[in-house]
Amino acid sequence: MKEIALIIHEEATLSTVTGAMDMLIHTNRLFELSGKPLPFKLIIASEKSNDHILPTGSLASHHTFAEIGRPDLIIVPAFYGDRDLMPKKHNGIINWIKTMHQNGAEVASLCSGIYFLAEAGLLSGRSCTAHWNDMEDIVRRYPEVNFLSDMVITDQEAIYTSGGAFSSLNLILYLIDKFCGREVGIWASKMFSLDMDRISQSHFVVFKGQRQHKDDEILKAQTYIEQNHHLQINIDEIADHTNMSKRNFIRRFKKATHNTPFEYLQRVKIEAAKKALEKGAQNINLLMYDAGYNDIKTFREVFKKITGLTPQDYRRKYNRDVPMLN
Repeated sequence: MKEIALIIHEEATLSTVTGAMDMLIHTNRLFELSGKPLPFKLIIASEKSNDHILPTGSLASHHTFAEIGRPDLIIVPAFYGDRDLMPKKHNGIINWIKTMHQNGAEVASLCSGIYFLAEAGLLSGRSCTAHWNDMEDIVRRYPEVNFLSDMVITDQEAIYTSGGAFSSLNLILYLIDKFCGREVGIWASKMFSLDMDRISQSHFVVFKGQRQHKDDEILKAQTYIEQNHHLQINIDEIADHTNMSKRNFIRRFKKATHNTPFEYLQRVKIEAAKKALEKGAQNINLLMYDAGYNDIKTFREVFKKITGLTPQDYRRKYNRDVPMLN
């Protein structure tokens, strides 16, 4: 039996807590009905006794950190609130996670729960993921981590992280499959209607431009790109617009935005194409020219690289006007 401590606190996103509970409890029930030993002992863990806000009963017990020895796995839920204030407010949770991991516990984060792992120093030099909307902030705060914004799940050296919002349940499915075996994993996939093969969340990403920096000349360059992406502009032209040498411009741009100017230009172009497809654009060639591309093969390759989908598949997924087959 694997002892799992699911952390709860007053700012925790309850859907990530209760979703994980449901999946683990129902997996236990499968084993119980089969007459087999239960795979999981589920503990709702909190720093203080009055932090407990969920019903448990016989399916899961509640204990404070001081009452728990060393669980096999700690699951850190997503949270609501300021990314600056929450980790500071819950420093006791972060210290407990760090101590338990040093004592051999595995640790998993759901969505924004990654901040607790990063503050505990568990992600230095490791790959991780979270909600795509947190990418820029996480990369800025924790430059030592390898943030993979397109991934739904990462698993590295007993540290697990998950993508945003309800995609975090894919990590729970992954853990059930890993700890209980493939047959049970397939059962859980069907029971909870979760795709076992879903590895990317890149098509959910809305590119907003990395503007959380104070380099005015680079901000000027970003605005120029966003206003002229549909034209055949190049890096030399953009550098000239900022009165910088090309080499210095590329260096400063990457330092400020964590993208090269070329990568940034590509992402702006593809974001424009995505919006056109969402509105029902039918002619891919015209859409390609409007986004600033003149080669359909290149456009499709870049679109799929950034979103994980072809333009046609993206349109089918997000355009409500596309007729559905009965």
